[in-house]
Amino acid sequence: MSDKLLKEIEEEIELIKNKLQHIGEMRPGSLNKQYRVPKEKKGGFYQLNYTHKMQSYTKYVRLQFVDDIKEQIATYKDFKAMTNRWVELAILHSTMKMNLEKKKRGK
Repeated sequence: MSDKLLKEIEEEIELIKNKLQHIGEMRPGSLNKQYRVPKEKKGGFYQLNYTHKMQSYTKYVRLQFVDDIKEQIATYKDFKAMTNRWVELAILHSTMKMNLEKKKRGK
């Protein structure tokens, strides 16, 4: 049973690795529409906020780049989810391998 589960974990890790090889442009952050006159919703512009290397950044984004930035942010979120899942699986895999080895030695 455990060998089968180890194999399934390894296959899922390989699937994640393959997906990561084909990941497109990405960037962290959130994109928000702001207004120069908020009460009247006039003078709208887009603002990108993100943190990198423990430093916070705010950038203005021209309207022509908004769709690209939204896509890059979504790709980054997918990247983070995949790498987090990979780490979870790696920890589980390592723990299971150690436990199986421990059982084999105990017999």
